[in-house]
Amino acid sequence: MYKTLSGKEVSKKILEGVRVESDKMEPKPSLSIVLVGNDPASEVYVKMKVKKASMHGVDAELHRLDESASEAEVLDLVAKLNKDRGVDGFIVQSPLPKHIDENKVIQSIDPGKDVDGWTLANMGALFLDPKNREIFLPATPAGVMEMLDHYGVEIKGKNAVVIGRSNVVGKPLAMLLLGRDATVTLCHSKTEDLAAHTREADILIAAAGVPGLITGDMVKQGAYVIDVGTTRVDGKIQGDVNFEEVIRKANCSPVPGGAGPMTVAMLIKNTLKAALRRGDR
Repeated sequence: MYKTLSGKEVSKKILEGVRVESDKMEPKPSLSIVLVGNDPASEVYVKMKVKKASMHGVDAELHRLDESASEAEVLDLVAKLNKDRGVDGFIVQSPLPKHIDENKVIQSIDPGKDVDGWTLANMGALFLDPKNREIFLPATPAGVMEMLDHYGVEIKGKNAVVIGRSNVVGKPLAMLLLGRDATVTLCHSKTEDLAAHTREADILIAAAGVPGLITGDMVKQGAYVIDVGTTRVDGKIQGDVNFEEVIRKANCSPVPGGAGPMTVAMLIKNTLKAALRRGDR
């Protein structure tokens, strides 16, 4: 009765659109990825990003630095990528080693190449005008919005609850929903009686990083639930939503296979967007 909200299906459609556009371009859109250290999860994510980009007409290059690399070395590499006219967009894979100020590194990225959408320029523009089509949106929030649109979810006037207030998912996602005229509640770890809020949600986005946080009795009948949580438990990725319980009452995205593929697809779509602006730089 209720839909499984597959991110794989939506991401495939987006990436096919990227390939159509990239096939018309010479040189091809180019994405660089900076990876510092050897975090196992980051290795998996980076490999996936490079593979998907290459499959869809985007040249992807990985720049590796040792775990012991200094902050100055990372900033120097970022400065080189900023100046390299052959690089349309790039990201610095998170997390960085503890001795490096991640925010300082992110804010050193040229906003015109910030395909993660994390710089102050892009994030600030989002908060000023969520409908601004010129900015780079953070990939995961943009992917969630694409999923809602793909499945024909009415957003205007609906109650939307976002769980998690991170700068890269929760906050920008709340702004995007506000920009589409939803009534938005932003919940977090200090929210009292979380279930009282989630039961009122027509649209529920879980991005808290707490496995199994949302159970069947916490959701509204027929709601749309997007699970953005990704926590590794005993070697497996688990989401914030108890999918087996929630799918009996509401439309729900799985983990894996939900928001994850959308994040990669939107990153690659942002890279195409950057490439189409080459003449503006």
